Amino acid sequence: MPELTVRYFAGARAAAGVPDENIDLHGSPTVADVLTAVRDRHGEPLARVLAAASFLLDGVAVRDRAIPVRSGALLDVLPPFAGG
Repeated sequence: MPELTVRYFAGARAAAGVPDENIDLHGSPTVADVLTAVRDRHGEPLARVLAAASFLLDGVAVRDRAIPVRSGALLDVLPPFAGG
């Protein structure tokens, strides 16, 4: 069973209510599967953030959510940032 860590930043952290968490998924999960799991766990506030967020899988930008996720991976959830 693949276990990975999801880290939340800024608005994603506020929506999830935690800075990070471990996710256990069966089979051969993809980034999309991980996002579905965290959306189901945290509900609508996080779902809104995920719709606009960018993602890093082990430090590499995710463009294709069908990418497989290996056990021990780190998925960062980066909502849009504003600043100056």
